[in-house]
Formats: sequence, C-alpha cells, structure tokens
Amino acid sequence: MLKKRFPNPDLIYLLAASLFFGAAGGILSSTLNNYLSNVHGIDASTRGWLEFPRELPGFLVMFSAAALLGVMRETRMASVAMLLTCTGALGLAFMAKETATLVLFIFIWSMGDHIIFAVESPIGLKLAREGSEGRRLGQLGGMGNVGLILGLGVVYLLAKLFGDRYDLFYLVSAICALLAGFCYFKLKVGRDSERSRKMVFKRKYGLFYAISALFGVRKQIFMVFGGWVLVSIHKVPVETIALLYMIAAGLGILLRPLLGDVIDWLGERTVLATDELLLLVICLTYAFAGDLFAKPWALRVLYSAYVLDSVLFALRIARVTYLKKIADHPSEITPTVSLGVTIDHSVAMTLPILSGFVWERFGFRWVFVIAGAVAVAGFFVCLRIRTPVATNPGTGYPG
Repeated sequence: MLKKRFPNPDLIYLLAASLFFGAAGGILSSTLNNYLSNVHGIDASTRGWLEFPRELPGFLVMFSAAALLGVMRETRMASVAMLLTCTGALGLAFMAKETATLVLFIFIWSMGDHIIFAVESPIGLKLAREGSEGRRLGQLGGMGNVGLILGLGVVYLLAKLFGDRYDLFYLVSAICALLAGFCYFKLKVGRDSERSRKMVFKRKYGLFYAISALFGVRKQIFMVFGGWVLVSIHKVPVETIALLYMIAAGLGILLRPLLGDVIDWLGERTVLATDELLLLVICLTYAFAGDLFAKPWALRVLYSAYVLDSVLFALRIARVTYLKKIADHPSEITPTVSLGVTIDHSVAMTLPILSGFVWERFGFRWVFVIAGAVAVAGFFVCLRIRTPVATNPGTGYPG
C-alpha cells in the first residue's frame, strides 16, 4: 500500500509567513508616500531626509542580528521582526502625530523588515534539498509577490469603500505582520541545529561582500533613478508607475520560482554575471532610449526596462545560495547575510548623494553611464565565483 505524502508542515508555515509578510509590506510601501504627504504635509526635501531613518536599520542590521543571534535562533528572530513591523504599522496608524513619533515608528517598521531580509533566506535554505536551494528561495519569493498583490488589492478596495483611511490600511498591515510572526513562531526547523555565531567576517567571503555591494547599486538604480527618469524626464503619471509595479509583481509570481530553478541549473556564476550584463543594457536604456526612439516607442522601451529591472531583483537569492555552498559552517550563514545587508545598505545610503550631484551637474545620462560601468566591473567580479561540486545531490531536508 502506497503511503500518502503530506506536505512538510514547516514549508506550509514558511510559505504562509512569506504571503502575510508580502501583504504587510505591500500595504505599507505602496501608501507611505501618500501618507506622508496627505497626513503629515511632508515636502520633497523632508521626504528625502526621511530616507535616512528608513534605510538606517538596513545599515544596523548586522549589529541587531548579532545581538538577537546571541539569545535566539533565526525563526524566533523572524517572529520578533514581525512584531516590530506590526508595532511600526500600528504606530503610524494611531500614534504618529508629530515628527518625532513619525520617525520613530518608521524606524521600528523598517527594523522589522530588514531583520527579515537577513533571516528569511537562511530559514528557507534549511528547508531546501541540496542542489535545489534556488528553487526553494524562488518559491518563497513568488509567494511574497502573491502577498504583495493581495496587499495592493486590499488598499484599492478599502480606498474605494472608505476613502484614504490610512488607519485602516495600516491596521490591516499590522494584522498581516502579526499572522506572519505567528507562522514563523510555529516553525520547528533549526531547533536542534547549532545557533548561528554572533558575527562573522572572513576573507573567504570577500566575493559575497562584493556582490552585496553590487546589489546596493542595483537597488538604487531601480528604486530611485529608474523611476525618477520616468517621472521627471518623461512625465509618466503615478497611475502608470503603479501599473508597472503591478505587472512586475504579477510576473514575479510566475518567474521567481523559475529563476530559482535557473540558478540551480546554471549556477551562481553564470546567473549573476548575466544579471550584470542585463543591468548594463537597462542602464543604457534609461540613459539613451529617449534619443534613439520616437516618444511612444521610447516610453514602451523604458517601461520594459523598468519591469525587467524589477523582475531581475529575484536573482538576489543567488548570492545567498552561493554563500551556502562556500560557508565553512551553516551557523555562519545568517550573520554573514546580515553583514551583506549592512554592506548593500551602506551603498544605498551614500550612492544617492553622489548620483544626485552627478545628475544635477552633468545630466541624468551620466548617472546611468557610470552605473553601467559599475555593471561591467560587476560582471568581471561575478566571473570569479567558484562553488564546490555537490557530491550527494538530492539530500537534505525533505519537503
């Protein structure tokens, strides 16, 4: 008699956690700018200043993760992170009446998000078979995109029914974060494994650190400069940007698991090097599409570049699967990922200042020409990646 195979409960909880976290983050991120402008009357200058406390937790995550790793495993850290996100959302909904409290709750929300960035992938790796790490992390990313779209849908429906009720938006976000925290708390994976070390810095992981810095460049190109070209140079309205964001998220549901399989199939060196070449094409498109194409086609090409740039974000999991393959011990993965998050946020906090100066002094094209040069350098960095050959593929945690 054949035994019926049931899904691994830990995998179900982790996928549910990714879904709820994606919904919570989607609600917060998609409404923050309108909230700051409509509720608090924030101008452009102050909005730029608020990026510092919002990104600061990413810079500090190495230290916050090190402190938490000393007393708890990754799944408990994820639960704590979701409590922070929940607290931040509730604070923005009901208690952020003045600038000081506004900054405080933005910081708390962002700290929760960035701790999750440090521990979500290591948790996923513990639920992956050897040789299928990319697939597992791609599945988690795809489920996060489902949650993101659901969160955006909740905002749309609530806005249609009740208007711009940010207290309701953020209350729902807080509930989703709390549900994600519950799912993380229920995870049993890692209970019997050695606790991660407090802090790791090794020359052996130098390429991982370099790739983390390159990801900081990519992130700023997409989040700041790519969108700013569309808005400031080509006057693309906000509803079009939102539509592009939705298209990218929808494609991510299908493509993230597929891109995870591609990482497992081709390897991290080929995937990350190709990503840098595609980033070069994207940078040149942002810089010169308006000169090379008539306006209707120029915008279509730019829209395609924006969506492609967003979808390729999924390849960031390749740096984590690479780290897993070269790590001296599994306990070093989480603290090293935390240091990687700190490195990429160091770039994310400083690059906009330099690039803004270049934009104003020499024109927007030079920002993308320089970014393209960084992508070429990144291509050669990624070609240096070497990973050991798996000797017993197919083993590892079932599910």
